Amino acid sequence: MAKTRPGVASSSAKSKLGKKDIDSYTIRGTTKVVRVGDCVLMRPSDAGKPPYVACVEKIEADARNNVKVHCRWYYRPEESLGGRRQFHGAKELFLSDHYDVQSAHTIEGICIVHTFKNYTRLENVGAEDYYCRFEYKAATGAFTPDRVAVYCKCEMPYNPDDLMVQCEGCKDWYHPACVGMTIEEAKKLEHFVCVECSSDEDGVKRSQNGFASSPTNDLKVEAKRRKR
Repeated sequence: MAKTRPGVASSSAKSKLGKKDIDSYTIRGTTKVVRVGDCVLMRPSDAGKPPYVACVEKIEADARNNVKVHCRWYYRPEESLGGRRQFHGAKELFLSDHYDVQSAHTIEGICIVHTFKNYTRLENVGAEDYYCRFEYKAATGAFTPDRVAVYCKCEMPYNPDDLMVQCEGCKDWYHPACVGMTIEEAKKLEHFVCVECSSDEDGVKRSQNGFASSPTNDLKVEAKRRKR
């Protein structure tokens, strides 16, 4: 079943008489303005959990100026049927097919959900930055796309939180631990050639996976840095 979110569960339970669409909503106690299309942080029912993330699709007010937002939920990996996996980044979200109507008073802030490609290009990741590379069907647990590129000997999708090193021969990317290095050793590298390429006669070999580009940029050592 889809997870229960705080507030109103369905728009069908309320009459639409006297309601009107509005352009924006100012978050209570702040000067931050939410508009249709913005991604927002919403207060969870359990105070111990991180805020829910949703995309605002419509904002409406009734005759008493009670404001509701029609939203489409993003799920965190741990909220999905399969749970969090090794390649899921700390700021990763799934755009779900779970739509809802909530009181605007549950909105705590505004955030940005980047495409995966744009997120990996950020110099620093702020508290408001998230990314999405999958759409998720809440009822079945199915993902779109159902396959993504894999890297390293472990054949895992790229996690932008993890440091990786690029082989100068085959151009594949590797986790330091998978090639017998510590993170500290990897950060000091000026050159890296994987075991397969170093044993090749001419020192250059085509990638087994056919990937000639890096998970992010063409850097030899790459990891995402977060603002603290």
